[in-house]
Amino acid sequence: MTNWLEIDKYAKEWIKEAGARIIKSFSSELIIQTKSNKNDLVTQIDKGTEEFLINKINKVFPSHRILGEEGLSEELEDLKGIVWIIDPIDGTMNFVHMQRDFAISIGIYEDGVGKIGLIYDVVADELYHVRKGNGVFMNDIRLLPLKDTAVDEAIIGLNATWVTKNKRIDPTILEPLVKESRGTRSFGSACLELAYIAAGRMDAYLTLRLSPWDYAAGKIMVEELGGKVTTLRNEPLDLLTQQSFFASKPGLHDEILQKYLKEGNW
Repeated sequence: MTNWLEIDKYAKEWIKEAGARIIKSFSSELIIQTKSNKNDLVTQIDKGTEEFLINKINKVFPSHRILGEEGLSEELEDLKGIVWIIDPIDGTMNFVHMQRDFAISIGIYEDGVGKIGLIYDVVADELYHVRKGNGVFMNDIRLLPLKDTAVDEAIIGLNATWVTKNKRIDPTILEPLVKESRGTRSFGSACLELAYIAAGRMDAYLTLRLSPWDYAAGKIMVEELGGKVTTLRNEPLDLLTQQSFFASKPGLHDEILQKYLKEGNW
């Protein structure tokens, strides 16, 4: 029988250790490379953090599988067994330019079902964590279940750059949502935006393309608190591919899908 308490204990220790390593790196010169485009950055700290976590997992849980952003883990074609989905630094552009507003994200799944989620805001020293069925916490503070919120009272996570640069999308489709919401925000770190929904700091987050390691942990948190997480087509997410992404409080999720997102070619 899987000992989830033990796995949770180790995961928390390792994510804190990884965070401390990142803080120590602030005085080092960064080696910055690009991946898919000039704004898709990766540093030696991203790669070093992923390698650190993979080594820890392999040593203590050799039967577990790993899916990581930086390509240091195996390529997975399914989610059978226990799978750790890791983003060593979500918000690398923030890390490079500001040394804040980035996080380490770890989602642990069993046969495709989220069991443990950890999002560590390294600079703020805020560890958001969930063990399925046992609530969501920010450090030692238990977070409250999510309540329905209307669009005109909602803060929506939406990155205008994604919308205006995507040639498939007519940016005017989202104008009514932007105008009628209380406000929009973009923090440059998907996992932090999901943690903020869990903490009640934001009400929804949507984006045109997101990878599993960006949301694996946050998805578990939002759903644990009663929120909904789907694609922009209201379809289940595939944790092995990039897709559109939409997470929000329960009633708000339905309102936005039905009133604002029906016309989009998502």
